[in-house]
Amino acid sequence: MGLRMKFNLVLLAGLLVGMALASTLLYRLIYDDAQHDILAQASIMDAQADAISRYTADEIAPLVAGQFARRFLPQSIPAWAAQTNFRTVQAHMPDYSFRTVVLNPTNPADLPDEWQRVIVERMRNDANLKTLVSERDTPAGRILSMSKPIIITDQACLACHSTPDQAPASMIDLYGTKNGFDWKLNEVLGARIVSVPMAVPLNQAWATFSAVLIWLAAVFLVVLVLMNLLLQFVIIRPVRRIAASANEVSLGNMDAPEYVVRGKDEIASLADSFNRMRRSLANAFKMLGE
Repeated sequence: MGLRMKFNLVLLAGLLVGMALASTLLYRLIYDDAQHDILAQASIMDAQADAISRYTADEIAPLVAGQFARRFLPQSIPAWAAQTNFRTVQAHMPDYSFRTVVLNPTNPADLPDEWQRVIVERMRNDANLKTLVSERDTPAGRILSMSKPIIITDQACLACHSTPDQAPASMIDLYGTKNGFDWKLNEVLGARIVSVPMAVPLNQAWATFSAVLIWLAAVFLVVLVLMNLLLQFVIIRPVRRIAASANEVSLGNMDAPEYVVRGKDEIASLADSFNRMRRSLANAFKMLGE
């Protein structure tokens, strides 16, 4: 195996190891950056929903409070207002979703799906869990969800959800007496869940990852070519000439011209050493001939 082949095999091994390490680290960084962008989208959506809920609770609900005895108005319910508002957004971006789900809701439409129930149960079991980020695969692609617990901290909010006899008659007429009662103060009742598709950011991340790897491979090829040229002109060609001169001397051709290498590197030093040895050998032959 020639010097060039050994040299290229070592470089190739270095490339494979380097590309493996770089790709692992690079993909992790790009994936984390994409996930950060997705979480930013989810946070904006959650903040918007929270703002609508607070506006409804602070501004709308007090205006219609006196009408509850005659007619239940879901428009004054913060969660209903937030979800209804988001449906307008969802009409244009169907892969995005926002839901407030409760294990024991007044409105059956607020019952959680199975994966949402798992999130609520996890929050009920961990009082310190204020935000939960999760991912799941769907037919439409991978989805990231950001969930926050729904906790009643104001006793006044339980007026409609303690016992049926305390609830407005208009709400009982609409939803009945079986669901949405026996809620407890400071208990995790459900979760506010924002879901954002990961397909576009992940595709962009993969495109960036592929482009960077291609550039790394291109840079390696350029380095490989340059190193081979350096190897050819600085090492291989001078060594071959020195070897050819040594072969001539070994065959008794002492008149073969010396090979002179300019410079002060190792190859030049090798050439100087060989030339001195050749001259010493020639002098020895002359002394023997005398």
